[in-house]
Amino acid sequence: MTSTPAPDTPAPTRVLVVDDERAIAQLVSTYLSRVGYDVAVAHTGPDAVTAARAQDPAVLVLDLGLPGLDGIEVCRQLRTFSDCYILMLTARGDEMDRIIGLSVGADDYITKPFSARELVARAQAVLRRPRGPAAAAQTAPGTSSQEEPPRVFGDLTVHPGARQAVLSGELVPVTRTEFDILEALSRRPSFAFSRRTLVDQVWDPAWVGDEHIVDVHIAHLRRKLGDDPAQPRFIETVRGIGYRMGKG
Repeated sequence: MTSTPAPDTPAPTRVLVVDDERAIAQLVSTYLSRVGYDVAVAHTGPDAVTAARAQDPAVLVLDLGLPGLDGIEVCRQLRTFSDCYILMLTARGDEMDRIIGLSVGADDYITKPFSARELVARAQAVLRRPRGPAAAAQTAPGTSSQEEPPRVFGDLTVHPGARQAVLSGELVPVTRTEFDILEALSRRPSFAFSRRTLVDQVWDPAWVGDEHIVDVHIAHLRRKLGDDPAQPRFIETVRGIGYRMGKG
C-alpha cells in the first residue's frame, strides 16, 4: 500500500534583521521567529546587502546606524535589485534621517526605543499588502487585475495590473509605497483622501504612527512626476482634508 504524498507546505516568509547592536537584533529575531517567520540576521551594512541578494527577504528590518555602510546607503543599494518591504529603525528625533530613508525607498519607520511587539505588528501589516501585480487586484468580482484598463490623467498613465506609472511615454521610477498611494488616488479620482484613509488603504488599518508619513511619500511622488505643489496637475492638496487625484 502506497502512502499519499503530503501536500506541499509553503516556505515561511523570510525576514532579514539588520542591527549592529546584537542584543536588539536577537530580541527582534526571537519575536519574529515566534510568530512563524524565517529570520536571518546581519550586523553590518555590507553584510546586509550580501544577505539580501542571497536570501531575497520579503521584509528587511534595517537600523540606520550601521558599520561599513549606513542604513541609508544599504536602502539605496537594495532598491536597485529588491522590492522587499523595508522597515527602518531610527533614533527618536532623527527626523531628517527618516525623511532621507523614505526618499530612497523605505516603506515605514520605527523609532528607538521600540516595542518588539509593535515591530512584529508593523511587519505583519506590510506583509498583508500584496506584492507585485497582485496588489492591483482591487477590481470587480470575476475581473483580474491584468484586465483593469489603464487610468489616464493628461500625459500620466497609471497601469494597475503592471504596477507602472508612465509619464509622457517614460516609466516613472516610483517605489512600491509610492505606487500604492498613486493607485489608491487614481482609483477614485474625484475623492478627497484624508491621510488616515490613505494610511488605512496603503499601510494597514491597524498601523500606528505619524500619519504625516503620507506627506513625505506624496512629496517624493510629486517630485518624480514633475508636479509643482503650488499648481499641481496630478496630485492636488485638499486643504484641511488631504489629497486627491488631479486631471493632469
